[in-house]
Amino acid sequence: MPLSFRELESILMDQLRLYHHPIAVTWLFTDEEVEEFKRRAPYVTPIKPLTFCQWETAARMQGKTVLGTAETLACTNSQVSFGWREIDEKEVKSQLKYCVDEAQTERFLRSKPHMPMNSLKAVAVGPLGEAVLSPHVIHFYCDSVQAYHLAVDYMAATDTHPLRPQITMSSSACGGSVFCWQQKTFNHCPPCSGSYNAGKTERGETYVFIPGEHLEAVVARLLQRIKKSGSSSVTRPGDYFPGGDICKNCPLIIFKNGDGSACAGCGKG
Repeated sequence: MPLSFRELESILMDQLRLYHHPIAVTWLFTDEEVEEFKRRAPYVTPIKPLTFCQWETAARMQGKTVLGTAETLACTNSQVSFGWREIDEKEVKSQLKYCVDEAQTERFLRSKPHMPMNSLKAVAVGPLGEAVLSPHVIHFYCDSVQAYHLAVDYMAATDTHPLRPQITMSSSACGGSVFCWQQKTFNHCPPCSGSYNAGKTERGETYVFIPGEHLEAVVARLLQRIKKSGSSSVTRPGDYFPGGDICKNCPLIIFKNGDGSACAGCGKG
């Protein structure tokens, strides 16, 4: 029996100890899809234009589902990624700080993934557990260990190895989501520059993107691994103590009580 979106989120949050809701990113290509979404989902809209990352902040940290359009999107990087803006001289100049000259900047910009112009009507982002339509991409804000396990479970579930994620000059969240959907593959990249002061991340998180159509297989693989090893962590089954696998499960980080008796859990005096 297929798992619900709420069940998928609960398993991922509990077993990988995620800090944030996994974000369901849903492209809405027609007026009919937008209206269907509005009928089925409690949603909010930005009062003022915000960046795509700020839409996602409401989803991952506040549990809100945001319906965004070109009119409520302030970031020109995202506008280009979603096919809501052409690459013009102003956009080239805004990205020149990352490149050696304008020619390289424009070449880099045109090589980034993007939607066909004006193909999207709106974009919905919200907690995976609240999704009412099948999301196109699941975007995780996570740490490097969580990203590793998501990657390994994805490779096992889809029989894919090695993974070849894409890093671009800026457009990490928006372009990273577009790349994941267009290529139908796992993606992993760092956030854009200014991630702290622009409200993108709080702990130096990294980005993982999984196609919505592959998510259930990844979670099924995670559950299979837990059943086999006893834990979502393959380093030391059943032990959540960080650093416990310093050298191939060598029991180095262990303690004893002040009276010399064994500590609960480690079984060693």
